[in-house]
Amino acid sequence: MRGLRLDRLRVMRGGTLLVDLDLDVAPGEVLTIMGPSGSGKSTALAAIMGTLGPGVRQSGRIWLDGRDVTGLPTRERRIGLLFQEDVLFPHLSVAGNLGFGLPAGVRGAERRARIETALEQADLAGFADRDPATLSGGQRARVALLRTLLAEPAALLLDEPFSRLDATLRAQIRTFVLERARQKGLPVILVSHDPEDAAAAGGRVVAPAEGRGSTPEGT
Repeated sequence: MRGLRLDRLRVMRGGTLLVDLDLDVAPGEVLTIMGPSGSGKSTALAAIMGTLGPGVRQSGRIWLDGRDVTGLPTRERRIGLLFQEDVLFPHLSVAGNLGFGLPAGVRGAERRARIETALEQADLAGFADRDPATLSGGQRARVALLRTLLAEPAALLLDEPFSRLDATLRAQIRTFVLERARQKGLPVILVSHDPEDAAAAGGRVVAPAEGRGSTPEGT
């Protein structure tokens, strides 16, 4: 079965239930997890990525394209993650940042071709040698997404990656990210506290400890 399956995924801290999710996210679908700060949104993503810190207990299983990834190291799960900050490497050029996302076996002419194609698709042709410090906020956001997608993830997690952008740029980059994810047929989980993000994503909306969720119209 393709897609992302959270099979009774629960995270507890002491006696507090932080995450309780039992659902499927199909290829090309965007599921939004909404809630106020501290409600467990980012904890849910950390559980899926395998990066939970000490002091919490996790149960349940995480399946991706029919493979149980629950016990795998983060790097082996094939799950991409975009943060609130773009986290570009300042000592690398744009091409160097993008190359960091490519699989280890991609080198030479193929590496350059993949990078140039990605930049062209993002309307960033000619930016390969640019210093990330010279890019605008929207350009940096696009480069960060391209780097994530070049790693060929099988699923994509979005941890409020639009929250630091102004309103106009937020809508533009949100559309860019969601369209690219759908084109690649990735199951996507978007964490946000903004109803506009959920409305733009469409699909279901859940709380971190709410298993089934609702449609955007019900939020």
